Amino acid sequence: MIPYPNINPEILKIGPLSIRWYGLMYLLGFICSYLIVKREINRRKLSVEKDFIENLYFYLILGLLVGARLGYVVFYNLPYYLSHPLEIFALWHGGMSFHGGLIGVIIAALLFTKVKKFDFFTLTDMLVLTAPIGLGLGRIGNFINGELYGRISNVPWAMIFPEGGPLPRHPSQLYEAFLEGFLLFVILWFLKDKFSKSGILSSIFLILYGFFRFIAEFCREPDAQIGYILGFLTMGQILCSIMIISGFALLFFRSRE
Repeated sequence: MIPYPNINPEILKIGPLSIRWYGLMYLLGFICSYLIVKREINRRKLSVEKDFIENLYFYLILGLLVGARLGYVVFYNLPYYLSHPLEIFALWHGGMSFHGGLIGVIIAALLFTKVKKFDFFTLTDMLVLTAPIGLGLGRIGNFINGELYGRISNVPWAMIFPEGGPLPRHPSQLYEAFLEGFLLFVILWFLKDKFSKSGILSSIFLILYGFFRFIAEFCREPDAQIGYILGFLTMGQILCSIMIISGFALLFFRSRE
């Protein structure tokens, strides 16, 4: 067993205001995404208006936040929020869903590219390059917060999390940071110039993220209010299965066009 490091989630606190590692991870993820997309637009010599990237990220951040929150409400705790509708707006209580955020970003990107008359899949191919950075950093933030920890385990690197009871557990946040963050980024970066048709890289992202997350969920403690579906699957695995199927469908149709 390895001792949990107990890093203070707050970097700095001034009165009621605090800067937290988790928020910093989100900020770094957006900055990296912005810089990489800007680099790709310049490298590909794409013709865009002056404020294209700044306007794009306004849409994307809004779509991500709204989608992630509503996704958590609908996918993970709908009965509670139907009984306590004002809690939907209490973001400081936690509760964000990656899959909901993904849907929000897709909708935002669709609206943005329609307004700007820009190819949707060209944009998503650039965005998926950056997504693993934010995902990996976000999982490290989860680890620092001691949340979304793994299932009880006796592996040598298991840890006792402050909110996870007295038994050692998988540090599943770190598994996800490696799989959904580092490894997925390396694969997508290697493949980014291998396809002449837009949308192929986006489909590979959907498939690989869904697969990596599906595997990691076997080590992650399921949400207490849901537990297991069909006795052995988590809600995350159900959503990832849909994601994988969608990825293969997109790959099929984009390859045929």
